Amino acid sequence: MNKITYLFPGGLPKALTMSYDDGVINDRRLVEIFNRNGIKGTFHLNASYLGNSGKITPEELLSLYAGHEVSCHSFTHPFLERCPKPAVLNEVLEDRKRLEELVGYPVRGMSYPMGTYSTEVKNILNAAGIVYSRTTQSTHRFVLPDNWLEWAPTCHHRENILEKAEAFKNNSYSFSLFYVWGHAYEFDRDSPENNWGIIEEFCAQMANLPDVWYATNIAIHDYVTALKRLEFSVNCDIVHNPSAVSLWISVSGRAVEITPGELKRL
Repeated sequence: MNKITYLFPGGLPKALTMSYDDGVINDRRLVEIFNRNGIKGTFHLNASYLGNSGKITPEELLSLYAGHEVSCHSFTHPFLERCPKPAVLNEVLEDRKRLEELVGYPVRGMSYPMGTYSTEVKNILNAAGIVYSRTTQSTHRFVLPDNWLEWAPTCHHRENILEKAEAFKNNSYSFSLFYVWGHAYEFDRDSPENNWGIIEEFCAQMANLPDVWYATNIAIHDYVTALKRLEFSVNCDIVHNPSAVSLWISVSGRAVEITPGELKRL
């Protein structure tokens, strides 16, 4: 029987994604660093605060985050599990609607304000069209989530990311994800010279790695969801791709592409 493992687009074994909350003006500098190094990020915004002191403006949102993902963070940033169901639904839908008006695409991701949630909140998010939501509970591992509405990152950017970068680069396991999160205002609040220097060095170290896919949160969700829909024969010698995107797997150590709609003998 073939030994089958999943791969990221292009047959790559690893992926990197970044995730930053609150839509603060410090994102301007962070996005410039990302763009310079080819890093992709997801930015979780509270639509009701856009244009307030210390926040980015609605007018700059589309151009600032071009090439990255704009995602929900709730409309007014409450503890969602402390709100009644209609209020939670309104927080999500109002945030989605306003952000979608500004970016011109469906906003389907989220991060939990304050990092807190409940089963009831997750159910409401699912009903409101949210397909993933990031927590603040670091795994310190390079793994994908079992539950997309409880997507735990690898680490916060204060948690030894330079050491983790080296570990990730030396990691030989395929289908590994390095997920870093934080708030860009923390770079200025917590010893600016040192913290901005660390994220600059991290992005420079992680740039242009030949075995890494640089992706937004939603791109990872959509690709992995499609990948998990591949249909294999019992002996894993035949595979069908029912999706509309090319998918990649490793077949006994060999990267194989399965094109949209393809029925392939391995």
